[in-house]
Formats: sequence, structure tokens, C-alpha cells
Amino acid sequence: MSSWPILSLVTFLPLAGAFFCLIVNGPKEAVDRNCRSAALITSLVTFLISLVLWAQFDPAKASYQFEEKLAWVPALNIGYHMGIDGISLFFVLLSTLLTPICILASWESVQNRVKEYMIAFLVLETFMVGMFCALDLALFYVFFEGVLIPMFLIIGVWGGKRRVYAAFKFFLYTLLGSVLMLLAIIAIYSQVGTTDLPTAMEKLDLPFRWQCWLWLAFFASFAVKVPMWPVHTWLPDAHVEAPTAGSVILAGVLLKMGGYGFIRFSVPLMPEATQYFAPLIFGLSVVAVIYTSLVALVQEDMKKLIAYSSIAHMGFVTIGIYVMNMQGVQGSIFQMLSHGIVSAALFLCVGVVYDRMHTREIDAYGGLVHRMPRYAFVFLFFTLASVGLPGLSGFVGEFLVLVGTFKANTWVAFLAATALILGAAYALWLYRKIIFGELTKSSLKAILDMNGREIAVFLPLVLITLWMGIYPASFLDPMAPAVDKLIGDYNAAIKLAHTASLKP
Repeated sequence: MSSWPILSLVTFLPLAGAFFCLIVNGPKEAVDRNCRSAALITSLVTFLISLVLWAQFDPAKASYQFEEKLAWVPALNIGYHMGIDGISLFFVLLSTLLTPICILASWESVQNRVKEYMIAFLVLETFMVGMFCALDLALFYVFFEGVLIPMFLIIGVWGGKRRVYAAFKFFLYTLLGSVLMLLAIIAIYSQVGTTDLPTAMEKLDLPFRWQCWLWLAFFASFAVKVPMWPVHTWLPDAHVEAPTAGSVILAGVLLKMGGYGFIRFSVPLMPEATQYFAPLIFGLSVVAVIYTSLVALVQEDMKKLIAYSSIAHMGFVTIGIYVMNMQGVQGSIFQMLSHGIVSAALFLCVGVVYDRMHTREIDAYGGLVHRMPRYAFVFLFFTLASVGLPGLSGFVGEFLVLVGTFKANTWVAFLAATALILGAAYALWLYRKIIFGELTKSSLKAILDMNGREIAVFLPLVLITLWMGIYPASFLDPMAPAVDKLIGDYNAAIKLAHTASLKP
């Protein structure tokens, strides 16, 4: 086990690259080139260091590992407490993997304000990693809210025609929910006298009514981030207007903040309220899964279709979390990781043709297989992963969630399973419209296939998708003890509450 502060290093190292970009001077071309190189090198080094976490992680332990504790605001008993378990480990790795991929994907497409763009992405990486490592409620809130600022700028400065509208909608939706979560954190602090999460989990003993109010406050924040129906409307706008790399991070990491928040905070801190509101979650998730899949079927914009598919996939995640059995929770975490890779790759696929044609309209394409065979293969690979083809990552998460849900409620499992049919319908329809058919449009006659840089962007995502599909145990085994402890503590709390209610 490492004795050096590796979590702090992984979290704050990107800021060193951001600082270099901030102070570099010279002609614009040289500054842009140096900032691109610095951002890529810094993010790659950060990813390599984060792999040490996986290498040194003890998969048999359910407790937090690599913990770091410092007094931050001693007078208020608020500390800098970092640590990861099997649940948060892979979200840290997902964040550090996608950042260099985003920077490489933006290498040629972003020519305006390159210096500021790279700084925004490096700062965003710090906030994302810190959020998944934070074990103090106040520290978590700082990182959780901090993510909004660089993402707001990425959409608002480098986005499409309606970028300002989409950026403000994204910011206001997420900020409003987060304010309620801050009130809940203050309420927990008033009860236990500290914002330290492990201490709060031990000492917090709230009556059922209070649990419900706090659960709803956390729900307001996490449901917007997932996003759950009906607070999902900011996501399609944000995706459509965001630059390609912004969409990759938004779908790959930021949507996972909501699901992670439910697992890390809502379930362990408010177990009785979690059980009470589970039917509400099932209802909203089933509506999201079916409704957004149907909406995806009629989209004319490639990005919007993939955005609605993301909402449907995240509906699976919320169902899996709240069935509260081993298969459901593990499946939901695996589904988040798989979706983080596959949806990121699908948005990158859109970016490849958008960089060439500057349109995302589905009708503008057709017959690309004749000019772009490599692109056709990659797009097909990730389309099949998205619809859950066995042997690829998408199948494992969906299968586990459905098994866990079937154990808890057969009707919810049946309704959720309809998304598999609808998902295959819209994903394969999109692929057929863009790739197959005759190459009749004159504007596509000279389009070029993927270059070496674009292949380098997709290669790690292809390999990881195959790895997760063929050998899922390498991901499921490290998270199993932490998930088992989460479910055990939840069941013990529910049993204790039930016993107390029977006493005269």
C-alpha cells in the first residue's frame, strides 16, 4: 500500500498543467501548440499515476483505501478527507482516462482560445477526480459544484449557435438542485457536529420524517445530474451545443455523478427513506427508459438521439441502485462505467463526421461505408455495445440490472426490458441511415476516412469495451466487498427500524 498522498497527486496534478498554460507566453501558434502538448502530457501522466491506484488496490477490503486526512477548518470540524473504495475506484480511472482522450480529440477541431480551452479541461479533471475521492460532505460539495464552472465555460464559449442558452440552462438546473443538497448537508452537520462522511454514517440517527426530507434534498441534486425524467430537458440542449469533447465528458463522467451520489450518500445516510421512495424511483426510471427511447426514435440530430439514449441507459442505473441487491447495485455501477466508455465513443463518432461536414443532421449523410470503411467499423462496434451485444461491455451491466430487478419486482424488470428492443431500434436505425445505402450526396464524395490521430483516440475505448465484455470479473471483483457492505448496512438499518416500530 502506498504511503505517499497518491489521491491528492491524482486530483491536483492537472492544475500544474493548467498553471503552465496560464503563464506561457509568445506567438499565438506557439502558445497553442505548447498548451495542447502540456495538457495532453499532464493528463496522460495523471492517468498513468491513477493506474497505480488499481495496481495497489486490495480487492478483498470493503473499507476505504489510500485515505488522507487533514484539518481543513478545525473550528467547524470540517476536514480534508480523501479515500476510495471499490465503488469509487473505477470512476476515478474513468475520469483520468477520458480527459486525455478529449484533449487529443480536440487537437485540430478547436482553434479558438486554445489556451483557455485546455485550462478549462484540466481544471475540470481536478474537480471530477476530487469529487469521487472526497469523504467529507463539505469537500464533496466544493468539488461537486466546482465541476459546473469549467463545464459552463466549455459549453458557453466553444459550443454551437445556441451555446449561451444551453450553458445557462445546464448551470441553473444543476445549481438549483445543489442548493437543496447544501441545506441537507448543513442539517446533517447540525446533528453530528462534523461533515466527515464515515463519522456521519456511524452517528447519524434521524427519525423517519427527517430522513425523508433530507433524502428529497439530495434527490433534487442527484436526479438532475443523472438526469432523471422529468428534470432531463437540460441534457439534450447541452449535448447538442457542446463541442465534441464537452459532450464526451458530460456523458462519460458528469452523468455518473448523480448515480454515484445516490450510492455514496442517499442510501447509507437515509436507509429508511431510501426504501420508502424506491417505488418513486422505479416509476420515474421506467418512464425515462420508455419515453426517452421513443423520443430518440424521431430525432433528426445525431447528438440529440445519443443524448436521449443516455437518459434511457441511466434509467437502468437508477433502477439497479434502488433494488438494493448485489446484482442490481453491481450492475448499475458496471452500467455507469460501460456507458461512460460507449457513449463517449459514440459522441466522438459524431465528432469525426461533424469535423468534416459541419452538420449533425442525419439526413445529410448516407452511404459513408463506401468512403469511410474504418469509421463504419468503429461506429458499428460502439452501436452494438450500446444495444447490449453479448461479449461487449453494454451487455453485462444491463443483464445484471435486469436479474437484480427481476428478483425485486417482475413488472419493473419487464418494463425496463422494453428499452432493450427500443434501444436496438433507434441505434441501428441511426447506423443504417448514416453508413449504409448509396453514396448519392455530392458533398460526401470527397469525405476522408479516419486519420491516425482519430484511430489513436478510439483504440483504447475499443479495447476497454472488449475487456469489460469478455472479462467483467476484473471490474466486478474489486467493487464486490464495498457493495456487499453497502447492502448489508442498509438491510441492518431497515431491520433495526422495523424492530423499533414493533415495540410498544
